[in-house]
Amino acid sequence: MQPFIRVAEIWLPDEVGETLCLGAGLYGNQDAFAAYSRPMRFARGEGLPGKAWADRHPVIMGSFTGTTFRRTAAAAEAGLTSGIAMPIFEHETIKAVVVFLCGAPENYVGAVEVWVNDPERDAQIGLHDGHYGGAELFERTSRMTRFGRSFGLPGTVWATGMPAVLPELFRADRFLRREEAIKVGLTSGVGLPFDFDPPRTWVMTFLSAQGTPIVGRFEVWVPDEQGLALVYLGGLDTGENGERPARVAAGDGLLGRVLSTGLPSASEDCRQDAPWLISTDGDTTGQALAMPLLSADGRIMAVTLWRL
Repeated sequence: MQPFIRVAEIWLPDEVGETLCLGAGLYGNQDAFAAYSRPMRFARGEGLPGKAWADRHPVIMGSFTGTTFRRTAAAAEAGLTSGIAMPIFEHETIKAVVVFLCGAPENYVGAVEVWVNDPERDAQIGLHDGHYGGAELFERTSRMTRFGRSFGLPGTVWATGMPAVLPELFRADRFLRREEAIKVGLTSGVGLPFDFDPPRTWVMTFLSAQGTPIVGRFEVWVPDEQGLALVYLGGLDTGENGERPARVAAGDGLLGRVLSTGLPSASEDCRQDAPWLISTDGDTTGQALAMPLLSADGRIMAVTLWRL
């Protein structure tokens, strides 16, 4: 079982805010691709990070062919076939872009989707873009489906402005594409809000199958009432792991760094930064990325934790 997401990157603005440069990267054993990527810079609208910056919403590249992606040959050599970019803004200022680069076998079943509500054009939320692997039946249904506020996974995230986690799609009454998901083998889902493009609202959804999870482990943490610590809200587990702490204080480890800075952070060794993510069945280090979800005025609403 190998997760769909293989590489995670954090791209940050340079000193004058004209280009994005690599702040951190988790590349696993892809040393050549890492070396190729580290010196790169992306202007607004350039490459996958730059496109998310310019568009102000999540971007999916289901294939790199014929796109603005600048590392196509190097990605192919590394077995990376698609990419996702998620921008983080504070008011008009770009704070970071998180990029996930993905690879999967031909029989991969899963879905990554971007949904949008534009109140000037529609009262519902509809599919903007999606990547579905072999889940063709589910793709056809999704492209024809629209949701009202509070309906379905996209509509729920849109209404609450908060991430949503569905560990078992077949039991989730609010997942309105449940029958189609079961037919193609999708088992769990995550929805994330992005509110950087008013008046439009954007929602990103990740749907996993049992044998091909989107990521090794996923968690959502939210600030406590004082905003001085994070508490666990929910997540998706794919194996036996260490004991999760009740709270993580600002500045403490991977999650605490995000709470104190408002910026995404990455760790190549979870033993030091998030030891509960280490599996009890033989993991020795582990890599993880933590990403804040900000409100339109820059407040941290939640922090998502991705164990590669």
